[in-house]
Amino acid sequence: MTTPLLSVRNLSTHFAMGGGLLRPTSPLRAVQDVSFDVMPRQTLGLVGESGCGKSTLGRTVLRLLDPTSGSITFDGQDVTKLSQRQLGPLRRRMQLVFQDPFSSLDPRMTVQGLLSEPLRIHRLAKDREEERRRIVELLDRVGLRREALGRYPHEFSGGQRQRIGIARALALQPDFVVCDEPISALDVSIQAQIVNLLLDLQRDLGVSYLFISHDLKVVEFVSHRVAVMYLGRIVELGPARDLYARRLHPYTRALMSAIPIPDPSQRRVRLLLQGDVPSPLSPPSGCAFHPRCPKAQRGHCDVSPPQLRSLNPGDDHLVACHFPEE
Repeated sequence: MTTPLLSVRNLSTHFAMGGGLLRPTSPLRAVQDVSFDVMPRQTLGLVGESGCGKSTLGRTVLRLLDPTSGSITFDGQDVTKLSQRQLGPLRRRMQLVFQDPFSSLDPRMTVQGLLSEPLRIHRLAKDREEERRRIVELLDRVGLRREALGRYPHEFSGGQRQRIGIARALALQPDFVVCDEPISALDVSIQAQIVNLLLDLQRDLGVSYLFISHDLKVVEFVSHRVAVMYLGRIVELGPARDLYARRLHPYTRALMSAIPIPDPSQRRVRLLLQGDVPSPLSPPSGCAFHPRCPKAQRGHCDVSPPQLRSLNPGDDHLVACHFPEE
């Protein structure tokens, strides 16, 4: 078997909330006991409702946020307890594409400045001539002309700005990129272009992705494996094709039922969940999904938290549910 490029085990990220004079703080459990692998040259899609902890998980994996507990192993090296100085060499190999390309680009810098900055920080170009050559190659790879070098971010469309953001993430030739909702801020007509660009880059450069999105059809299209997240926990994880065809968790089934079907002659029963997502400041006991689950059984689901497991020996389709759909 191929060794995972990224291996996350029992990862939790909590934030101290509230507090004050004579009042204790309360932990906000944004990510709770999460485990998964990302294989070389593959994409793990991460889906779930807004506020379920997807972005926090992505930033924790990159060590932009410090984990509360658990381990993050990148290319065989445990990066969980490394200092910021020790993380320096790994920063080249782990990059991030942001959701909003406009807010992630410095409006005072030209495209040339934005792309040359990481090369200079990591001393990847021996002189200005090599620096410019590499910048032009980056622009060409993401589908922009060299005339863009002297322009500022506000002079580009949303799709072009996202291409610049992708070029900046690729400037250091990373092995792993977290794509945090990379198309949600773009027009629908542009989204397909950016998705195809990411797939082309993966094919040509061999980069691995953690692709975070709420667009279930896009995740199905780009991912080799998919993880479904609810209230800070992964409730289902498996190969994309298998997970979309055989939805084991009630939450996954409800999410998939909301995918629009272009053919009006094909009808799908919409599974509507009751109630709102509980607060991560006071998550439910037992299974976090049990207050909204149509299959929950009192005395069991509200007491014992289910473990992420396979239903059949050797099956890599995992589910955290006491009563999964067989």
